[in-house]
Amino acid sequence: MVDGAVSPAVAAALEASGVLAWLSPAARARLAAAGSPLALETGQLLCQAGDPGDAAYIVLDGEVEVLVRSEGGKPVRLSSHRAGALIGEMAALDGGARSADMAAATRCRLWRLPRQALLDAFAAEPTAAVALVAELSRRLRAANAAFEASSLLDLGGRLARLVIQEAGARGLVPLTQTELARRLGASREKVNRKLHAWAAEGWVALSPAGVRLVEPDALAALIETARRR
Repeated sequence: MVDGAVSPAVAAALEASGVLAWLSPAARARLAAAGSPLALETGQLLCQAGDPGDAAYIVLDGEVEVLVRSEGGKPVRLSSHRAGALIGEMAALDGGARSADMAAATRCRLWRLPRQALLDAFAAEPTAAVALVAELSRRLRAANAAFEASSLLDLGGRLARLVIQEAGARGLVPLTQTELARRLGASREKVNRKLHAWAAEGWVALSPAGVRLVEPDALAALIETARRR
């Protein structure tokens, strides 16, 4: 910012937020002016479970992932957030401790929004507060679905779910097998065996570019079968 002006990137990110877009332009400008920049390298922690909820963050670019630890201590990815996402808002609202780790999945830039500035903005414009409640409800449903997947699905079911979620318009999942395994809290060897078994069935195709989804219905059926067990 220069002479109190909000940078275009920060203003655009706040306007793109499904929650903060409900604030008036003047309120968004005040909120942005109270904030400060933050840059993270890939893999760098933004916060850990137990840290104080003294701020929320807007993702300007890159990707931030939310992680919990499996029983074996491995990090398991619950969700990820890209440009325009408001993150860390739950702990910032009640001032409690963070409930999960947040780390940079890629190099990213964020804008830190202090807790009090965020509370002041929502108190002044209740419509945005209602939008925040709706967003928190959506995330709770997503977290419940992720918990169900981790609790009820075996590795094949969880891998199928991840491949379907990450497949782009052309059916390509541009993630390495190591990254797929990391997101599932599994070993690369087990993921590799599953993918090669699916490739033999003709459900996916494996290439240096990643995993290409060939028969999505077959993987969806696998997920449903695992849920009924």
